Amino acid sequence: MPHFSIPISPGGALLDAFIGVSQARRAALTTASQPIPPLQPARALLDTGASCTCVDPSVLIALGIPSTGTTLVNSPTTGTNPQTVNVYDVCIWIPGATPPPFFLNTVAVAESQLLQAQGFHALIGRDILASCVINYNGPLGFVTVSY
Repeated sequence: MPHFSIPISPGGALLDAFIGVSQARRAALTTASQPIPPLQPARALLDTGASCTCVDPSVLIALGIPSTGTTLVNSPTTGTNPQTVNVYDVCIWIPGATPPPFFLNTVAVAESQLLQAQGFHALIGRDILASCVINYNGPLGFVTVSY
């Protein structure tokens, strides 16, 4: 089973990922002879407490992609009052995995403005983790994600 392992840092299970335009957006840009924005590096936190994957607006702005809609999000800062946030279709690539690489052609992500201030640009939520097996090995200090 393909997998990757990452160390557990004081900030949690953080990994380096790349975020880009979705497969459909890439095809549309190619058809229109428009340039495809390069993949954007993003520090990401594996977060089993997040129901959806979230990305900082700085990454989304760099990709120049439009929102595909909105969704309601609850977080520790919103309490019981959900906040409306924009949703974007992106691709996500996590390097360092055993073949085949961990690559999602199209995934809907929620915009979250609090992430960069916390030292990362994305939360990998249960929408993605639901198709993975996660081994959190606290005593040895690493997490293995199989997919």
